[in-house]
Amino acid sequence: MEEFQLLVRRLFLLFVTMFTLIIVLFVGLYLHEPASLPIDSIEEINSTWQPKNVLAELAAMSPQVKQGYLLISETNNHIGPAVDDTEMRFTGNGLACANCHLKAGSQVGSASWVGVTERFPQFGGRSNKIGTIEDRINGCLERSMNGKKLPLESKEMKAIVAYMEWLGEGLPKEMENEFKGYASINIPNKAVDMDSGKIVYDQECVLCHGNNGQGVRHMDASKGYLYPPLWGDDSYNDGAGMNRVLTAAEFIKSNMPFGQATWDNPKLTDEEAYNVAGYINSFSRPHKANTENDYPDKKLKPVSTPYGPWSDDFTAEQHKYGPFLPIISYYKEKYNITKTK
Repeated sequence: MEEFQLLVRRLFLLFVTMFTLIIVLFVGLYLHEPASLPIDSIEEINSTWQPKNVLAELAAMSPQVKQGYLLISETNNHIGPAVDDTEMRFTGNGLACANCHLKAGSQVGSASWVGVTERFPQFGGRSNKIGTIEDRINGCLERSMNGKKLPLESKEMKAIVAYMEWLGEGLPKEMENEFKGYASINIPNKAVDMDSGKIVYDQECVLCHGNNGQGVRHMDASKGYLYPPLWGDDSYNDGAGMNRVLTAAEFIKSNMPFGQATWDNPKLTDEEAYNVAGYINSFSRPHKANTENDYPDKKLKPVSTPYGPWSDDFTAEQHKYGPFLPIISYYKEKYNITKTK
């Protein structure tokens, strides 16, 4: 009998031990967090990987990548109005791609091309479909460059894509977001103040872009502009993203005045960038035909798109100059769409 009781006690202790181990195991699994890079490791990555020094690496570029660089840095001279062969004139103004995508597309906060090819194909609201990197390039050619599309299989298109891919070589996953788009702004809850915008322009912009906004050409005029025109016949057209106040304000805050501001150390306040963006976009520029067909789903149209139609009853004036926060609130309340610009 005693032996039986001893056996029962041992079995009970074994059961309790096994039960305890199971509980410990489940608690450990529940509390376990996947391993992540320590802060020191991320900082080390950020300090060791740097964007390409494009000019320093020109001699080492493959012929195709170098052609892509020349196409984006001297666009006017290769596929623009300065080309003798009229069939090769794909851009309609004297701008270079690098006038907006600064440091030849490598600068953070200027819609950098570092890693951009890895983000395509992606959905685009303007066309309401999945688009390729080639589609995105052609969108810029038709709007920012006021021109026409490059053939998808052309050596020029392939060279531009090859250059973009080269820029992103070795980009760590942890840094991909850093190179996307522009830094955001806190949108002022008021319309653009034109007088304040002119003051900012006169103080911070006129030195490079001139009193009349017409920029400064290279000494070799065929290369286009050293500092681009911000309005008028040789600037981006009214269908370009930069013709939206909120997009222009983000770019300006991240990058202007040129050589003084960066995305993480801006010179202008959000309100100053907002007002000067509205002032710049108040002037005339080339017209993009058929913009009424943009954004087949009108609900996806950015709130500062200055041309209709829209899926709301706000005025054209408010869509161009604000205030934009009431429009943003409307789309959230009516369609549960969160808009940031």
